Amino acid sequence: MNNPGLFQAKWNLRRWALCNLLAIGLLCFWLWPAGQMLCVIFDEWLFHLLNDPLASNSTWLHLWAVASLRPFDAVVGIILLALLIRGDWVFKAMQVRQAFFGFLGILLLLLFIRMLFSKLAAHMGWQHSSPSMVISGAIQMSDYFPGLEKTWELKDRSSQSFPGDHASVLLIWGMFMTVFAKRICQVLVGRLSVVRAPQ
Repeated sequence: MNNPGLFQAKWNLRRWALCNLLAIGLLCFWLWPAGQMLCVIFDEWLFHLLNDPLASNSTWLHLWAVASLRPFDAVVGIILLALLIRGDWVFKAMQVRQAFFGFLGILLLLLFIRMLFSKLAAHMGWQHSSPSMVISGAIQMSDYFPGLEKTWELKDRSSQSFPGDHASVLLIWGMFMTVFAKRICQVLVGRLSVVRAPQ
């Protein structure tokens, strides 16, 4: 039976080095004082771009409120799982099982690495609160929906946002799917999956 494997039993050292050097380069850029200042300027600009309309646009406010509820995480998880195991979308039907277990293995490995990095970040003093807790005048959805915060765990702030839990899982899924994507719509779905609420 012709069933080519998704994962080759050999290292692609060039791509491995490129991905790791890129990550190390981004971290070094962030640790460089001038680079960190540029990152903070960009972060604050992007935060205001997403957060400020919450005060004036009811549709935008309600959209992000729903997306920030704890049960919505399960909805997103089901959608991501369905896209992963749907035959002949990104993966051929005969490759779905291999893709699923491959993703599960990569997810567990990278979450373990993320846990170690989180400990390093806390030890080095890199950990910080989300922008909604440190930027003055930030709009917090819990002020508009106090009932949702108590009953459905509305998430609009975090005391540990580097790296964030949801962003880590979504980035792992998005990057995994993008590696195998063949059409632009598949790439866009993978990229859009990592968008989260403006915390």
